[in-house]
Amino acid sequence: MAKEINKVTVELREKFGKGAARKLRVLGMIPAVIYGHGTEPVHVSLPSHRMGLLLRRANAILDLDINGTSQLVLVKDVQKDPFLAIVEHIDLIVVRKGEKVQVEVQIHMTGESFPGTLADFDTKTLLLEVEATDIPERLTVSIEGLEDGAQIHASEIELPAGAVLISEPDTLVINVQTPRGEEAPVAAPEPDETPAA
Repeated sequence: MAKEINKVTVELREKFGKGAARKLRVLGMIPAVIYGHGTEPVHVSLPSHRMGLLLRRANAILDLDINGTSQLVLVKDVQKDPFLAIVEHIDLIVVRKGEKVQVEVQIHMTGESFPGTLADFDTKTLLLEVEATDIPERLTVSIEGLEDGAQIHASEIELPAGAVLISEPDTLVINVQTPRGEEAPVAAPEPDETPAA
């Protein structure tokens, strides 16, 4: 499923530095910079509450309203305060409809492996090349019934139409194994119905 493009109204900013950024955050805004396609960087401020909701999804695509002009951007980097868990700054890269971009896309497991086994991620994302306006939310892979020793590699994961795998095809994604000290359950023997003598 492709991402929804969210409209966000931004304000141009002319003051820079830590003090100016701190004042913006007090006002409920996040400083950000827009760059790419050989354009001069544009410094803007974004509404923090709305961005907090939008940033819950990776690779968010935004349609910015900058003084009445529309600009399509991809969230490239989010800098957070490690202690306060607040967003300090956002880097936005200019994209155009039909343009291809390379993005890390999360992998989601469905189903359950064979009883007694555990399915573990060796890597949780794959690098794909996709259209900027058609970035998938996630890649889904089923582990239903997979037995001990089963492995799923990048090349085995179904990609959405138009997406190209950039990660190495032999990248191990999921490994199924029986935890040490345990054995996978075997079928119970049929009960002996012979009457006691």
